[in-house]
Formats: sequence, C-alpha cells, structure tokens
Amino acid sequence: MTNTVRECQCADCLGTADHPNKRLHHQMNLFLRRLDEQQRRWYVALESKKVGHGGDRLLSQITGLDVETIRRGRRELDGELAERPTDHSRLPGGGQPSVEKKPQRSSSN
Repeated sequence: MTNTVRECQCADCLGTADHPNKRLHHQMNLFLRRLDEQQRRWYVALESKKVGHGGDRLLSQITGLDVETIRRGRRELDGELAERPTDHSRLPGGGQPSVEKKPQRSSSN
C-alpha cells in the first residue's frame, strides 16, 4: 500500500470550486487507510446507506471500493454480521493457501 491517500473521483471533488465535501471525502479516505478489508467494506456500506438511492455508486467514486464490495458490506450488516468471525478478520479457509516445505535434496557431490 502506498502512503498517498486516494483522491475522490466524485463530481464535487473533481470540480474546480472548493466544495465542502472535498475535505470530508479526503478524511474518509484517510480513515479508510487505517482499517482492514472488512472494516472498510462495512464503514463504506454504512455511509452508502445514509445516502440512499445511488449511494453505492457515489461511495465507490469517493473511496475506490467496487460497487459489489459495498453491496456485500450492506448484506453483511443487514445480516447482523452473523456469518463474520469476531476473533479474526477472515472466514475459515480464507486467504492464501499455506506453502508446504519441499523436502531438501541430498547432495551427493
């Protein structure tokens, strides 16, 4: 991950005028950098719900999260996060498979 904060791509932030949302969107993206994957998804889903119709698309422009990722976050929140573990961030079996060590070859030289 780079040290730069994502720049919002919404119409307000891309405009030439100094829109009040520019600072808010910058702070949202700054905050998102400090969250893990599922926390980002849930936070952006909550913000999308506040907006209502068109919220997923707008929040995708602001944060860079895919619209489907935001929808997934809303579904998880609507389900009371019942399927999500409380002691770690990934579901069992999630993540990359572990790498098995290969047996070392014996050198006959």
